Order: sequence, then structure tokens, then C-alpha cells
Amino acid sequence: MISEDQKNTFDAAMFEIYARAKSEAQYTASLFLKMLHDRGGQATAKTLINASKPSDGFTVLWEKGRLDLTVEAMVAENPKWHSLFLREE
Repeated sequence: MISEDQKNTFDAAMFEIYARAKSEAQYTASLFLKMLHDRGGQATAKTLINASKPSDGFTVLWEKGRLDLTVEAMVAENPKWHSLFLREE
């Protein structure tokens, strides 16, 4: 079970990659921001990671050479988030 502190920390990290994409890659991910507000960080990440095809935001960031700003990279590259997801994710 995810602790409230871990949930809040993950939510903050998700909002941070939104802000970084906006400032560093000049990409305003409005739908991503809405998902964060509506669903929270973990549910948003699971939706994007488990989608049948890459999101438009992933594609835009790939085109800009900034895959480091994707949810997938944030989760895969930071072991502290691994416990929030299934191995398959």
C-alpha cells in the first residue's frame, strides 16, 4: 500500500516533469496537467504507461529529444518509484 507521503512525493514529481517540459522543452502538456489534477500522479502514470500506444505528449517529447521528461523515464530511472508499479508496468 502506498503511504500518503509517498503519494504526495510522487504527485509533486509528476507536477515537476510537467513544469520542466513547459520551461525546458517549450511543451505545455495541458491534457497531462488535467489528468494530474483529476486523477493524481499514480493513476495518471499507470494510465499512460499501460496505454496501447504512446501518448501524444510522449511523441512530442521524443521529437524534441527530451524523453527524459516523460513519465516512463521518470518511473523507470528512479528506483524509489518502482514499488508503486507492477513489474510489467
